[in-house]
Amino acid sequence: MKIAPLQTGLSLLAALLLGSQTSAAAEVTADKLVTQCAALTGFRIPGSTLDIQKAARQAATSTTPAHCKVEGILEPRTGSDGKAYAIGFAIALPDSWNGRFLFQGGGGLNGSVNPPLGAAAAGDKPALARGFAVVSTDTGHQGAGFDASFLAEQQATMNFLYQAINKLVPLAKQVVVAHYHQPIAKSYFVGCSTGGREAMLQSQRSPLEFDGIVAGAPAMRTNYSNLATRWVSTALNAVAPAGADGKPVTAQALSPTDRKLVVDGLLKSCDALDGVRDGLIYNTRACHFDPAELSCKGAKTDACLAPAQAAALSKAFAGPVTSRGLQVYPGYPWDTGIAASGAGIPGLLSGGTNPEGPPASGTTMDVEAAAAVAHDGRSMAGDSNAWTNLGDFRAHGGKLIFYHGLSDPWFSANDTIDYVQRLSRDNPQQPLSQWSRLFVVPGMGHCGGGAATLDKFDLLQAVVDWVEKDQAPQQVVATGKAFPGRSRPLCAYPSYAHYKGSGDSEDAANYSCRE
Repeated sequence: MKIAPLQTGLSLLAALLLGSQTSAAAEVTADKLVTQCAALTGFRIPGSTLDIQKAARQAATSTTPAHCKVEGILEPRTGSDGKAYAIGFAIALPDSWNGRFLFQGGGGLNGSVNPPLGAAAAGDKPALARGFAVVSTDTGHQGAGFDASFLAEQQATMNFLYQAINKLVPLAKQVVVAHYHQPIAKSYFVGCSTGGREAMLQSQRSPLEFDGIVAGAPAMRTNYSNLATRWVSTALNAVAPAGADGKPVTAQALSPTDRKLVVDGLLKSCDALDGVRDGLIYNTRACHFDPAELSCKGAKTDACLAPAQAAALSKAFAGPVTSRGLQVYPGYPWDTGIAASGAGIPGLLSGGTNPEGPPASGTTMDVEAAAAVAHDGRSMAGDSNAWTNLGDFRAHGGKLIFYHGLSDPWFSANDTIDYVQRLSRDNPQQPLSQWSRLFVVPGMGHCGGGAATLDKFDLLQAVVDWVEKDQAPQQVVATGKAFPGRSRPLCAYPSYAHYKGSGDSEDAANYSCRE
């Protein structure tokens, strides 16, 4: 990698810090660290528009170590729509660097530079707190949440899809190397949702940039996942009451009592399949819950579902199918988080809320027409196309970990499972388990959360150990605030956590991974 020379002041500091074992071991004063950080504002890369606008040392807090925070932009320009664009970024450079580089994935439609912490799938200790140099970006535009106005501008769209990260990664690495005057030992990418899609795309389109990647609930095939949430809404609308505007109120297709009835029936059917009744379903592949079992034999009461409600649920969870029987998008797992409501992302029983806007208001759906629009890319941009040829990523020793909440209402965990299975099929040169693994999380919604889930786990350390120690993760321990004092292993799919039959059933140590 060609590194541009630093300014004289920074070079002198580097000599002091790295010139000899004696000076390297000497205590570096806070003043020197402040000066060393500030000097990065003068760093330039020939042939690049990288502009470091601010570099300031941040004092340690209860959650972050002392570090140099770099903020800047890349490729400032005026777009074809007359608006100003640039790829904004931030880099956190900890005083005590462990030699590792981590790119932090985004979320939603990006549009803001989030603090570079590396907290996704990192348990209680984000990457920055462990000594990683961490990078984040807005992927080339400004906007809040799901502001899609930038998609009208071609280059802004391409930057969001993948180009911004591809452009920024090698330059950010140069900044890291220049700051520490040491090569990067290993590079990682971790993200969830949009960040999960970005992680996947790095394995597909920049196969040699990263040694380890963790992709959570990847927002891949968004045209089709949005189609599927409309399918869920449409199915439930058939049994939903009409609102004041005459349109079905999707969220009222099932009353709170009905939703509890469904979850209770699901638990009765599937909870004990993992060896213990604990409100979590780990043996998902053996769970064959049928809402028809809850149908009323006579008049509707709180103890049963109307037959039409049960039929609507079966249709919704089966996923969108054309009139000719073609499955357009996988169905959804039956899981305990499907009744989620209140703050956060509503569960599927509330109508499959679409992140792009309100749920569909119709009671019928032309799946063929919707699939044609999705296939043509005329809906939301952002599909990764789920490319499975990862030969170069695999050959250079790359490790790829997926995770997905089984109660995710936006992107079905079954679609990620399908992608992983196709990875195995399309890369026959090496068993998939030697370079990629998937962990599904019972009860967890989109990227985290859920009334009944253990959603805190450390896949960052798992991928580091796999890359650097060749220790493939068969399981990782999960905990969560929903069940204080409880722990369970998340097992590499298709295995699942099964209670051994003795010992404290709240302790992960008393579970084994079974297929």
